[in-house]
Amino acid sequence: MSYILNRSRFFTVGLMLAMFLAVVLFGFMQVVNADQRDFRAHEFVDSRYNHNHHYPSRGHFVDALPTGHHVVVHRGTRLFFFGGVWYRPYGPRFEIIAPPIGIVVPFLPPYYTTIWVGGMPYYYANEAYYAQSPDGYMVVEPPKGDVIEPPPSAAQLFIYPRKGQSEQQQANDRYECHRWGVGQAGYDPTQPPGGIPQAQMTQKNADYQRAMGACLDGRGYTVK
Repeated sequence: MSYILNRSRFFTVGLMLAMFLAVVLFGFMQVVNADQRDFRAHEFVDSRYNHNHHYPSRGHFVDALPTGHHVVVHRGTRLFFFGGVWYRPYGPRFEIIAPPIGIVVPFLPPYYTTIWVGGMPYYYANEAYYAQSPDGYMVVEPPKGDVIEPPPSAAQLFIYPRKGQSEQQQANDRYECHRWGVGQAGYDPTQPPGGIPQAQMTQKNADYQRAMGACLDGRGYTVK
């Protein structure tokens, strides 16, 4: 009789423990799902000019800056730049902001789209426009005039650093491979089309993409 009672108590305790763990796990999953929904709610896809890249929304706060961020001092204020996203200190946290017009960075973000307006090149990423300046690339007002866009495939080359390359190294490698790709294909997708027939431009762009991808792969990147 005692054995049966002890066994019954053991079963009851085990059942209660299992129910408690189930409740804890359910609560944990709710928190995780809420965090994931919150993250998705604070990002967007910038599809302008076939840019098609994900960015965190401005006005959102983060607890820590991404590793490898670049510090830029603008009018006495320290701002932080990484992957086309700008941050400023806000107490112990950091707010995602629009870059101030006139701020200069020494290199473009790894992902950008080149457009042409009035015969001048502009580099677009995350709703910001950059123009080349003596010290690097300056954030400028959106250019006014007719926009010449590159072929979509030229704007959709994404690279992943397999060797943990810094953002500046990614930008440098991308630029060097771009120059090599232009030399191999005899075509520069960042330049105005200049009356090239569409079929010929498509073929040249495909050749450029292959050359660019091969160069980046050789430097330790996965290219998509």
